[in-house]
Amino acid sequence: MKQEHRNLLRRRGLAALVGTLALCTGLAAQAAFPDKPLKIVIGFPAGGPLDQHARLLTDRLQAVLGQPVLVDYKPGAGGSVGADFVAKSPADGYTLMLANTGVAVINGALYRNLPYNTLRDFTPVARTAMQPLALLVNNNVPAKTLGEFIQYAKARPGQINYGSAGNGGISHLVPEMFKSAAGVFMVHIPYRGSAPAFTDLMGGQVQFMAESIPQAASYHKQGKVRALAVTSRERNPALPDIPTAIEAGLKGFEVVGFYGFFVPDGTPREVVDRLSGAFQQVLAQPDLKSRMVSQGADPAFLGSADFGRFLQAETPRWAAAVKASGARLD
Repeated sequence: MKQEHRNLLRRRGLAALVGTLALCTGLAAQAAFPDKPLKIVIGFPAGGPLDQHARLLTDRLQAVLGQPVLVDYKPGAGGSVGADFVAKSPADGYTLMLANTGVAVINGALYRNLPYNTLRDFTPVARTAMQPLALLVNNNVPAKTLGEFIQYAKARPGQINYGSAGNGGISHLVPEMFKSAAGVFMVHIPYRGSAPAFTDLMGGQVQFMAESIPQAASYHKQGKVRALAVTSRERNPALPDIPTAIEAGLKGFEVVGFYGFFVPDGTPREVVDRLSGAFQQVLAQPDLKSRMVSQGADPAFLGSADFGRFLQAETPRWAAAVKASGARLD
């Protein structure tokens, strides 16, 4: 019995030692991370909105983390090429993906053979921004309010065209959500980007569009189009006199895009927490908001767990919009 007791104590002591060593190793890993440059992968060419967002954050992130933060572009298939690359990268926290709404939650419903699944293949690190849109009409449309436009469209089923930057994108799906919420029928006219869509909106070939705030606000203030509402819960500082869709009478209509950072699934929790905390520090810097707003986004930090819950809720919502639109890509 004495020998068995000594063996039991020895095993308990060994287990405690192993636990202590594991804890120390984890703390050491957390303290050591990062000890080399980090890379942010974007699935689109340089110069676009995601690139602007990344560039706004990288220098500040580098100051917080103490290591260089580089941006790498892997464009193709609506951001899927870059996402697939990150999903298959080492799960060590040194390769991050910056994704927008399309990459994170729309592509899964839009593409038939997507090589990644956001909820399965990634760990969310931080949501960094939200992207409200404006609902616009051309100056030939007599409606001056969103309520008037809804009545105008209801009286002309199938006679109202709306333009978008292309099939399956947010400027396509938000009007589809609007059609469902307002009970109107409009015809989708897809373009190759927002610039030609805006040209035809101003020229009268299409009557309605949903577009990101900076471009929408610019054309509205020039008198080239008319903004009827914004899609966020609160009014936007770039269009302070324009009501939200909810204020304008469209109950519960809040639809905004977002930006967020991800790492491959399996990345150690302490590394994810370190990165998430770094983004929180960066977004708390006082001068950041005005610069981000000028790019069409509002700082909107969510940590890893909250961002994960946000994605769980957003994914089926956008999937339903894709299904209703009939959009499908190979």
